[in-house]
Amino acid sequence: MTWSLVTYDTGDGGSAVGVLDSGTVRALPRYAGYSLLDLLGRWEVVADDLRATVVADLPPAGVVRLLAPVRPNKVVCAGANYFAHLAEMQVDRPDPVGPPFFFLKPPSTTVIGPGDAIVLPDRPDRRIDWEAELGVVIGRRARDLDESAVAAHVAGYTIVNDVSARDRLRRDDAVAPPFGFDWTSAKGEDTFCPTGPGVTPAWFVDDPQDLRITLSVNGAVKQDSSTADMMNSAFAVVAAASRIMTLEPGDIVATGSPAGVGAARGDFLRPGDEVVIEIAGLGVLRNPVVDGALPRDRAVAQVGGTA
Repeated sequence: MTWSLVTYDTGDGGSAVGVLDSGTVRALPRYAGYSLLDLLGRWEVVADDLRATVVADLPPAGVVRLLAPVRPNKVVCAGANYFAHLAEMQVDRPDPVGPPFFFLKPPSTTVIGPGDAIVLPDRPDRRIDWEAELGVVIGRRARDLDESAVAAHVAGYTIVNDVSARDRLRRDDAVAPPFGFDWTSAKGEDTFCPTGPGVTPAWFVDDPQDLRITLSVNGAVKQDSSTADMMNSAFAVVAAASRIMTLEPGDIVATGSPAGVGAARGDFLRPGDEVVIEIAGLGVLRNPVVDGALPRDRAVAQVGGTA
């Protein structure tokens, strides 16, 4: 039986780590007071304990609100990593395939959880897009890895939506052509990294290169692909990232998005939309879309939250 590790709101201003098992959130009393980031920092010990846990014996947590599963120190994203996505953007198939291209998202302000609102920026020319991605969650400090060594450093997997402002990627006012792309502006706005619903331990995922990945907006399927279409495998992406920077427990490495993004057909997110992403074995991530033109407290109230 597959389950995932989640973080949930305890209702008293705090949060707790639990297990999401067939739609039921179960508490982990022996890890009370610990965050999922704490557990990932001790993953080599914690993993053995969790793997031996009889999940059905854990007490239900009741009706709770899920939060972002982990608050990572880094969100490292690979761009343009699916063959069909390159094709829809009218980019020639590379031969040979080169190493991944990376950018970062600021985790403290972009990462949101299941049910949290994607807030559209308040500007008339906004073109905000979706990108469903497989996220690799690091469980052991990693630096200068070979691809064959990556599995030993992976705690599990989560769903990531690399929300992107297509209107901010290219800069007409760049001081010189090399500065014509502004990845931080395009990828780093508040709420632009929904994650969840949990972290599925790696032992439940037989092959990260054989996972169906779908995204729908208001029930209309926009992306329907497989991680098999990746140019660089998930482990190759992690290895390449580790040759640039040290990856720490809890870091999320997003591995690129398949074909079906809105930019390919001029279709972008609007207030009132609901984005739903499903990756086989990892669950479903749902996020409403609200208008950033509203005051922050009213925007949050649209989806029944609290400011």
